Amino acid sequence: MTIGARVIKTGLAVAVSLWVGVLIGLDAPLIAAIAAIFTIQPSIYRSWKQVLEQVQSNLLGAAVAIAAVTFIGKSPLAVGLVCIGVIMLCIRLKAEETIGLTLVTVVVIMETQGQGWLVAADRLGGILTGMVSAFVVNVLIAPPKHRQRFVKHIQEAQELLSRLLRTAVSNELKENVFRDEEKRLKGMLRQIDEFYDLFAEERVWRRNARTRRIRLLVVYKGMLSALDRGVGLIEAVEEHYFAVSSAEAWNRLIDRQIESLCGYHELLLWKWGDKMKPGATAAAPPLEASMLLSELILDRTEDDSTARARLLVITSAVYNYDESLRRLDKLMQKWLEREESGDRAEQGA
Repeated sequence: MTIGARVIKTGLAVAVSLWVGVLIGLDAPLIAAIAAIFTIQPSIYRSWKQVLEQVQSNLLGAAVAIAAVTFIGKSPLAVGLVCIGVIMLCIRLKAEETIGLTLVTVVVIMETQGQGWLVAADRLGGILTGMVSAFVVNVLIAPPKHRQRFVKHIQEAQELLSRLLRTAVSNELKENVFRDEEKRLKGMLRQIDEFYDLFAEERVWRRNARTRRIRLLVVYKGMLSALDRGVGLIEAVEEHYFAVSSAEAWNRLIDRQIESLCGYHELLLWKWGDKMKPGATAAAPPLEASMLLSELILDRTEDDSTARARLLVITSAVYNYDESLRRLDKLMQKWLEREESGDRAEQGA
C-alpha cells in the first residue's frame, strides 16, 4: 500500500492547524483540525473553491445557529431541526460538499451560545483557521502535478490496451485473467478522466499560456478518445468475433489490422514523449477497413445476415479506432510544430 501526497498533506494540515490554533490562543484548536480535514482537496483550484464555499456556508450556518438560539433555544430537538434546515439550505445553494463542516459549525455555535459570544467567536475562528491552514499546505507542500500524472497513466493504459487487443483475437489468455485485466483497464480510464478534469480546472492567468493550455487539452482529449475507441474494439471482438465462423482470410486481415493499430498507438505516445530519433515518424498504418468490408462481402462461408452484421460491427470498431489514432496524430503534430516554432522564436529573440 502506497501513501499518496494527499494523505500526507492531510496529516500536515491537521498538525499546522493545531499549531496555529495554539499560537493564536484558540480555546479549542481541535475545531481547526476538523476544519482542515474537510478542506484538503486533490487540486489547488478545488481547494480554493472549497475554501470560498466553506467560508460562505459556514458564515451562513453560524448566522442561522445564532438566530435559532435566540428564538427557539438550544434544546436537542432545536439543534436537530436547525441541522435539517441547514442541510436543505446547502442543497438549495448547490453547496453539498460543505454540508459536513457547516453542520459542525452549527452544532458548535448552538452549543456554546450559553457560554457567551466570545466562546462562539472562538469556535468560528477555529474553523476559519483550519480552512486557511489546509489551503496553505495544499499550495506549498507538493502541489499536484496533474499533467505528469495524466501522461503517465495514459502510457500505462495504452500498454494494457495493446496487450488485451493482441490477445482478444488469439484468445490466449484465460477467461478470468482477461476479464480482470479488462476491468483494470476501465478503472484506469476512469482515473485518467479524473486527472483530465483536475488539469482542466487549473487556472492560468496569462492569455498566451491559457491559449497554449487549451490546445494541450485538445490533444489530451484525443488521447482519451483513442483509448475509449480501443476499449470499444475489445468489446466488439469479445461480443461478436467468436460468435460466428468467418473466412480465414478475414481473420488474418482483422488480426493484422489490430496489430498494426496497436503499434501505431504505441509509436504516437513515443513521439509525444520525445523518444523517437530526429526525422523518424509514427507513420499511419494502411487503412484496410475497405478491405475488411470486401472480405466480409465476399465471404461465402456465412449466409446468415446476423453473422454478417456481427462481423460488420467488428469492422466498424476497427475503423473507429483507426480514425481516432489518425486524428490524434494530426493533433500531436500541430502541437509539436507550434512548440518547435515557439522555441525557435525565443532563441531568435
